[in-house]
Amino acid sequence: MKLVLFGATGMVGSRIATEASARGHQVLAVSRSGQSPVPGVTATAADATDVAKVTELVADADAVASACVPPRDGTDLTGPFLTLNRALVDGTRTAGVARLVVVGGAGSLEVAPGQQLCDQPGFPEAVLAEALAHRDALTYYRSVDDLDWTYVSPAAEIGPGARTGRFRTDGDRMLTDEHGNSRISAEDYAVAFVDELETPTHPRARMSVAY
Repeated sequence: MKLVLFGATGMVGSRIATEASARGHQVLAVSRSGQSPVPGVTATAADATDVAKVTELVADADAVASACVPPRDGTDLTGPFLTLNRALVDGTRTAGVARLVVVGGAGSLEVAPGQQLCDQPGFPEAVLAEALAHRDALTYYRSVDDLDWTYVSPAAEIGPGARTGRFRTDGDRMLTDEHGNSRISAEDYAVAFVDELETPTHPRARMSVAY
């Protein structure tokens, strides 16, 4: 599979690039810096909000992936992040690529039917704006009916760790362990993400991943 991965140098994006490359997929790693997150992986610099550039880069891809995140510079998050995701959709659509898989947020996962994590008392204020930006992006994707997209939400806690290959997946529900914790390593999240790229199980839907 030829995969074009935007946001490839971040914590999650670099793990996805590593996992996909290790499985023998041809990965084009796209970021603002143009640095390769994995030795041997082809990299290029580009702005994911540039529809023409997105179209050019994904023109002969089998699938497109995004590990892009909202801006973390203290400015408005929702507007720029929606612009970025619309550009990814428009570029992917124009290039004629059907498959788009996106790294999502955990804040909009449901802790009970109709009750999202980010709306609960005590949700950390420091990450609320980013959670809401991701939620708005998910709302946008749910309006896209001409691409085979999947929005992959991690557990509430995600960070560098071990690749075990053992995890659970669901839809809109926040998964927790027997102690009530919701967590996943970035490495195992990448395994689930590439699994979904290879064998779609959540077309035009959200998928959650946790231990």
